[in-house]
Amino acid sequence: MLEWLVALCVAILALIVWPGFKCFGAESPPDALLQGLGISRKPAKGRTGACVPDRAGSGDARTARAEERARTVALICKPSALANYLLKHCRTFSNYSPCVGWTWRASAFLQSVYEACWPYDSPVQFVRDNLQLSDDGLVALDWAVPSYQKRRRTSSHSTSPVLLIIPNSFGKISRNVLKLCETALSDGYLPAVFNRRSHNSTPLTTVKLQQFGDPADLREAVRYIRYRQPAGRLYAVSESSGSGLLLSYLGECGSSSYVTAAVCLSPVFRCQSWFESGLCRPLQWVLVLYQKMCLSRYHTVLRETIQTDSLFSSCSLRGLEEALFCQTTVSATGTTSSSSSGGGNSSGGWEAYWERNEPLRDVDEVAIPVLSVCAQDDPIRGDTQSTIPLELFETNPHFFLLLTERGGHCGFSTQAEGNAPGALGAVGSPATPHSGTDSRGTNWSHRALLEFFRATTDFFAAEERAKQLAARRRGLGGSIGGRVFRHRSVSTCKRVPACSHNIHAIYNWQRSYTR
Repeated sequence: MLEWLVALCVAILALIVWPGFKCFGAESPPDALLQGLGISRKPAKGRTGACVPDRAGSGDARTARAEERARTVALICKPSALANYLLKHCRTFSNYSPCVGWTWRASAFLQSVYEACWPYDSPVQFVRDNLQLSDDGLVALDWAVPSYQKRRRTSSHSTSPVLLIIPNSFGKISRNVLKLCETALSDGYLPAVFNRRSHNSTPLTTVKLQQFGDPADLREAVRYIRYRQPAGRLYAVSESSGSGLLLSYLGECGSSSYVTAAVCLSPVFRCQSWFESGLCRPLQWVLVLYQKMCLSRYHTVLRETIQTDSLFSSCSLRGLEEALFCQTTVSATGTTSSSSSGGGNSSGGWEAYWERNEPLRDVDEVAIPVLSVCAQDDPIRGDTQSTIPLELFETNPHFFLLLTERGGHCGFSTQAEGNAPGALGAVGSPATPHSGTDSRGTNWSHRALLEFFRATTDFFAAEERAKQLAARRRGLGGSIGGRVFRHRSVSTCKRVPACSHNIHAIYNWQRSYTR
């Protein structure tokens, strides 16, 4: 354990010093990356008004880049009516001023580590619901409630929207997640954090662990949320590598996902290559050490289904994932069987594992708007050109990419946040307004995603009203412009003695009316 701590300290020191020379003091990043991606700082508008990528070499694009040097956000999407609506009503998208100059918030690595690891004195408390699944496993939903609220449970008749938050795949509840819960509560949402099996002190009642992109457990959790809050809309937000689970769920469920809109914060799209070579060695060692510490409490029970020796001796994310879900075990009788800790079909090796766990495997089935917020200088995801599938956002009308020049990994620190007094130390100080943010540091990405939810909801509501109005007009026009039928009485020769007086009464009424 001592050598692990020494290696961890050396790695952290190296990673703090190395990015500082690259990020500190830079006034603005070069345009080479945006030009390589084929987009400009200021997105051009297609015929429908939606943001589309500007191709390099366009004269208008060069002029826009020269005039809009300060613009740091690009919305990449396919032209559509929803894209036009987002451009018009989501002002937060273009209101991002990242930290520059000699400040620690200008470093992509430092602000990423700060949001992931720095403690946060959150005024939010959590009420846990342990959900027993169909295979007797347990997952947990942590409902965020204000500390001053006396009533710990929310009524099932509440119409407040539910915000389902999926943390990273390692189960670490970061500062970013806690701040998102606080911001969502202040906007009237009911935040619920989804904890996988064995994550965040969730008991492990079976030897089955959740695979990276297996949405079976999340599907049952969503059904419970719909049962508990049937009157409220459901929105979903994922953080970092947890986006793989959210995208897998949306792709498998399609139009029956019960989710109105979703947002992925600093997502990892190409997960197989990310596990293989997406992270530098020091960061991999830190994540592997954290995951080993979480699994060490289940060392005895996991020995029955996986090779724990190879599990706890692995030094990479790929080795750890392979030991958990892709290896075979030898029973006491000498027979070899596939590892069942991952659940489902665990046969096959590394390639077969990612065929059924790649987040974008069913991306064409996604039927709701999905916004991805990414930064070009993300030190965790890796190079932008090779890790972000730009063709997906350019061709699929359900996917929107908000690409910033700075922000790190789930960081997105702003100038106002960096200039706030006591932004680093006084996390529990009272809020004071400062250009739309407070001293506690309301994250720009959190404001952007909540504005995205409001805009998409308003857009769909307006579309529904327009359809109903058009249907009423078509029905009214059909009755006026079509053939008009006169009322004609049809006499029958049916003998009903008991009702003969009624027939005579009707006949007499008709005669008096014709006169």
